[in-house]
Amino acid sequence: MKASAVFSAAASLFATVSAHGAVDKYIVGDTSYAGWLPYNSAAGQKSIQRQYPSFDPLYIKDLSTVNIRCNNAGVLGTGLTGTIAAGATLKTHWAQWTHRPTSFLVYMAKCPGSCNSWDGSGKVWFKIYEQGLISGTENAGIWAGDAILDTLYATVTIPATLVAGEYLIRHELIAVHQANNPQFYPECAQFTVTGSGTASPPSSVLVSFPGAYSASDPGIDFNIDSPAAKTATSYPVPGPPVWDGASGGTAPQPQPSCHACAVGIGRAPGDLPGPEVWPVWRQVVYRLYGLC
Repeated sequence: MKASAVFSAAASLFATVSAHGAVDKYIVGDTSYAGWLPYNSAAGQKSIQRQYPSFDPLYIKDLSTVNIRCNNAGVLGTGLTGTIAAGATLKTHWAQWTHRPTSFLVYMAKCPGSCNSWDGSGKVWFKIYEQGLISGTENAGIWAGDAILDTLYATVTIPATLVAGEYLIRHELIAVHQANNPQFYPECAQFTVTGSGTASPPSSVLVSFPGAYSASDPGIDFNIDSPAAKTATSYPVPGPPVWDGASGGTAPQPQPSCHACAVGIGRAPGDLPGPEVWPVWRQVVYRLYGLC
């Protein structure tokens, strides 16, 4: 390869380092739903995922805006809705991810009718999953972001008792690698939940976006480089408690199945990336040059 081609490729790579990541695939059993492609033209795109502009983050200034809801200024659906049974697992894949000290959160909101024509407003969101610091100290420990960076996958379970209907499911990563400057990465997708469940979350665990987070929340007004973070072994994940499908409370945090997956560089066996997915070698370069 000519040197000019190498430098050109390198320049292209580092120009995209600021584009941090987003969910690009939702998997239910043997069915895979493609996510929105933010760097492609919106014309003609159809996805269960709500449109969003880029892999770039939101910041504290965005906590009081509608952007924090689904990262899209309230844009509605494109006409597609996935299907998942209550009690089933929902697996998500990220196109890329670059930050290890990161919390992973999943929310749901029941649509009053068709999700496609609803913007997700109101105190209707409930948290079904959270994982922040897994082990060690806040400053040097293992976070949920470690497992996502290493595998590019995460799996959550829809509450088995949840009443059937149409829902928005909101996946969010909150990266805290910069002192007092957290980064928020929310994306929403439309799903029809099936089953015979009769449970709905109590009002005590419902929040709105904007409104769920404040700049003064301990997990947001947070300095990972502070003396306290070098000894603290727990991190206060922002937002309400996790609803367990019955009376509320916080679900136990599962341990990651993989922390340093060298084989496949974060991809499941046989999961070959399509043209819309960032190349595998980009993840390698991120690690070699400490860009994570």
